[in-house]
Amino acid sequence: MHKLLIFRDEKLLRHALTHRSYVHENPTEGEHNERLEFLGDAVLNFISGEYLYRHHPEKGEDELTRRRSALVDEKQLAKFAEEVGLDFRMRLGKGAIRDGGYQNPNLLSSTFEAVIGAYYLDNNSDIEAVRAVVEPLFDSVPEQIVISRSNVDSKNRFQEWVQRNVTPNPPQYVTVQVGGLSHAPEFIAKVFVGEKDYGTGKGRNKKNAEKAAAEDALANLQKQGLLEK
Repeated sequence: MHKLLIFRDEKLLRHALTHRSYVHENPTEGEHNERLEFLGDAVLNFISGEYLYRHHPEKGEDELTRRRSALVDEKQLAKFAEEVGLDFRMRLGKGAIRDGGYQNPNLLSSTFEAVIGAYYLDNNSDIEAVRAVVEPLFDSVPEQIVISRSNVDSKNRFQEWVQRNVTPNPPQYVTVQVGGLSHAPEFIAKVFVGEKDYGTGKGRNKKNAEKAAAEDALANLQKQGLLEK
């Protein structure tokens, strides 16, 4: 069993593995894992940022930001989830399971973040304990994969264009849930520079919706001849 699944408080691990769809079908189970997902996302962003800062002293802020996005994007976190054995441990509702939830990158990555948040709490909020289990996962990602993903990160590309051509302030994303099923919500995001709306996107979570909005903004810039393909 991977160290990330060894908890002092087994209830906390069960909470981290419990998706909204499971609670919807089993109301007595209590809270789903989305608050832990929020915490885990913050912890991962900090650890990945510090990891890259140490390992790449020659890289500037923009490159480090792109690499961090590549290390903690949905696809990579889903792979980590499978590597540590979270896939079939996720507590999903029957509908989510029928829809292939155990292989769904969105559910896998979200659960991984929730488990990271729970592991942090289970270790008395000791960031070093989390670092010890996460950094070996980062080490396992081939450099070429990080480079290829970092080169195509839409949010960073759009931010770089904005800061070169419009304002030093980063774009702002406004995201709301607009529908979908309990196990497959749909979010819509808009990206603004100042008060101007540059793009809109949809996704199964806020991250994906924001990424889609950035991709839409880049496509709009290309149509206007303001950005090379």
